Amino acid sequence: MAFQLSAGVLVVEKDLTTTVPSVPTSIGGFVGNFQWGPVLDVQDVSSELDLIRFYGKPNSNTYASFFSAANFLGYANSLKLVRVVDATAKNAVSTGTAVAINNQTVWEDTYSTDNADAYGPFAAKYPGLIGNSLRVSIADSATFEKTLTGTISTTPASATVTGAGGSQFLTELHVGARIFNGTVLIGTVLAIGGDTTATLTAVCTAPQVVTTQAGCKAFWVFHDQFDGAPGTSDYASTFGGSLDEVHMVVEDHDGLFSGTPGTILEKFVGASKASDAKTFDGATNFYKELLATSDYVWWMDAPTTWITATDNWGSASSTTFKVLKGAVSCKLAGGLDGSAPTAGNIQTGYDLFLDADLIDVNLLFTGQHSLAVGKYVIENVAEVRKDCVVTVSPSLASCYNNAGSEAEDIVAERVAGAFNVNSSYGIMDCNWKYQYDKYNDTYRWIAINPDVAGLMARTDNTNDPWWSPGGLTRGQIKNVTKLAWNPNKSQRDTLFKNGINPVITKRGQGSVLWGDKTLLSKPSAFDRINVRRLFIVLEKSIAIAGETQLFEFNDAFTRSYFRNIVEPFLRDVKARRGVTDFMVVCNETNNTGEVIDRNEFIADIYIKPTRSINFITLNFVATRTGVSFTEVQGA
Repeated sequence: MAFQLSAGVLVVEKDLTTTVPSVPTSIGGFVGNFQWGPVLDVQDVSSELDLIRFYGKPNSNTYASFFSAANFLGYANSLKLVRVVDATAKNAVSTGTAVAINNQTVWEDTYSTDNADAYGPFAAKYPGLIGNSLRVSIADSATFEKTLTGTISTTPASATVTGAGGSQFLTELHVGARIFNGTVLIGTVLAIGGDTTATLTAVCTAPQVVTTQAGCKAFWVFHDQFDGAPGTSDYASTFGGSLDEVHMVVEDHDGLFSGTPGTILEKFVGASKASDAKTFDGATNFYKELLATSDYVWWMDAPTTWITATDNWGSASSTTFKVLKGAVSCKLAGGLDGSAPTAGNIQTGYDLFLDADLIDVNLLFTGQHSLAVGKYVIENVAEVRKDCVVTVSPSLASCYNNAGSEAEDIVAERVAGAFNVNSSYGIMDCNWKYQYDKYNDTYRWIAINPDVAGLMARTDNTNDPWWSPGGLTRGQIKNVTKLAWNPNKSQRDTLFKNGINPVITKRGQGSVLWGDKTLLSKPSAFDRINVRRLFIVLEKSIAIAGETQLFEFNDAFTRSYFRNIVEPFLRDVKARRGVTDFMVVCNETNNTGEVIDRNEFIADIYIKPTRSINFITLNFVATRTGVSFTEVQGA
């Protein structure tokens, strides 16, 4: 406390209200193969609708990852998702050779400045064949509505419009432009070709007969989507600039995103060619930066081939901006899905979850990935973080169409060198489920482990993390048409003693998780899911509270203060049936002079965890009619 040099009142406020915080326990994490979305970038997804919006619908290559993510979201509403691709996946581009732009960081670091028109003005936002469905179109004041040079004519027998405007005619039209003779629609341009020096031919839809007519107009293909033509923005006008506005449209030309060809995905009204342009509320209005917010495309370059003179797009708002010769209409091409991601690609994706300080995740699941990948995630992510668990499933070949050998083959996979995990942070089930794919009207085999992770998330919401997710009360699995196999009692015994949790179908009860073991091999309280998750919650919560003691004095006051923070928290956990008893030791017995001199602080927290019931014995005793129960009780 500062010393005062003269009389006065010094008000000092000290906060002694610190408590142990609640921590999230139901955040899922998954790495998969999807047809759209950012690559090697962790994204938050809260529902199946979000999953479709950001990562696309499932197809024959991506359904396993899609339904793994969707199945977890059937139980919870918080999933951190990472898309991975192999090195041959490419983004569709306007012109030139397709390029790999995995995510926003890659674009900002490599492609956000002038690309010398190597790829045209635009590229698909993410790698994938689906990007080839996109068309981007821009119009300004000169191209929203344009009077055609020369004269045009059509004949009854031809589905073409011929314009005697020479090469200028080519720049005045674009695919999709609507040609009008006065108020009469002559046709909509489907393709442009022919002589580039004399007359040009535009292939149109059922053109009206026109003999020779001058002064016909071509309207931008999307002109009816806007209230009026772009012109000069108020912001540019204030600084003496002009002709800065453009309208922009991103279209699902082939219908691969929306299911309907020609669907408009995004519209940008009155964007500006000026780099410093602002909207009325102070947000940027520069067309390049607006495109950076698109869900579908990146800006790659100014549309130089469409501009009438030296490119000055991107100048200050005081500029008189160059106008377009013709409306920009770019159909993207060259996008590739590439081959299926390798195990190395997938492991690299899971590495993004490694830093617990940056990404909060509690339930990692591996979906259809191999047990070798599962071993990597358990040993190199969960064991390092120590605040999450990983769920894995055996191969489909061990579970399906393998009658009589399922249990033995699954156990063999569990103890094989490629897996052979001994960790309380790993959880293994024994099954796959057959579920309906409504997007493709077919049935799919999907691994159960995302559902097991989902059951834990649902248990967090209905009870607490230290409750078992198994059994008839909390273990029902959703969206099961049938299981790959239904283990009997003898097979369940084989699985259970090897740390594998059976998933079974019970008549009238549906499909149920019938176990709650971790992959810890030695007998321990931590070989049960509820105990492992109890300690994750306790350790994480108390560790966060413990950070408030850093750089304080290691004296009796600080130690007492720490105990007063932790003990109410543990009493609450005990009241909620998480522990049967506890003790906190934080005094001079474990904070000796030597400990204090090393600038350390030690608290010993003893926990008696509650145990889930795995075995029930019911003893029925028959007695004679005249016998009193008190006489035979305990016999």
